[in-house]
Amino acid sequence: MKARVTVTLKTGILDPQGKAIEGALKSLGIDGVASVRQGKVFDIELASADKTKAEVALKQAADKLLANTVIENYRVEVLG
Repeated sequence: MKARVTVTLKTGILDPQGKAIEGALKSLGIDGVASVRQGKVFDIELASADKTKAEVALKQAADKLLANTVIENYRVEVLG
């Protein structure tokens, strides 16, 4: 079973890397960029075939390791 955990900064948390990317896009002449927020994506392959157990395990992994829940949000998707 494949899954994806997407981690992003919470609203209101400064994102210097996002600002740097925003500036770089503008300097490359890419118009219409209002703002950029960066994050991280984890593609995970699980041995489990039980979707509910997989979601529980992934949420535990995100809470304990993949995300800093003080400043980051995460979303778990079980892809099948």
